[in-house]
Amino acid sequence: MNNSVTNTARLLGAGLRALLVLTVLTGVIYPLAVTGVAQALFNNKANGSEVSYEGKVVGSSLIGQQGYSLDYFQPRPANGLGENSVNTQYKLLLSGATNLSADSKDLLKQVDEAKAKVVKDNSVAGYTVKPSEVPADAVTSSGSGLDPDISPAYADLQVHRIAEKNGLTVAQVQKLVDDHTSGRTLGFIGEPRVNVLELNIALKALVAKG
Repeated sequence: MNNSVTNTARLLGAGLRALLVLTVLTGVIYPLAVTGVAQALFNNKANGSEVSYEGKVVGSSLIGQQGYSLDYFQPRPANGLGENSVNTQYKLLLSGATNLSADSKDLLKQVDEAKAKVVKDNSVAGYTVKPSEVPADAVTSSGSGLDPDISPAYADLQVHRIAEKNGLTVAQVQKLVDDHTSGRTLGFIGEPRVNVLELNIALKALVAKG
């Protein structure tokens, strides 16, 4: 009987020591080491890929923003976003897809309305946008609803409107788009893209120069 109690106590003690050691290793030392390496080697990414303008953080290069006026480049639609119905004090937005099928009447209606708006907003004197020229990302939201990038085609489509709204030449705005177009990651992953927030910051700086 005494041997049984002793063995049980010994096993419990060993298990407790193992729990404490593993807790310290995996719950304290490992997270601190990973955090330290991230802060040292990838400081900006580890802190949310923040984008600053004039010394103030204005967003993240990883998260798209809505609400830009027509003086600025427009992002993808965010039809998958909704309001938080639980904690309504801050009206937090929920990211996500619309989950509408390709033959959904609601989706087709959203796309048609979005295409008509893109054509209307970007058709200016001497430049008319054709419905066939509107790229898919201009009328559909991403899976998260928070895509920070648009295609070069959608950015190019907006160039004439931006030039007219801001008193710039088409060549100036087009160069801005070209300078902020990123190629495929590692040369073969994904598609060429333009970060809307970074492009609009560059636009604002160009306009400020007069």
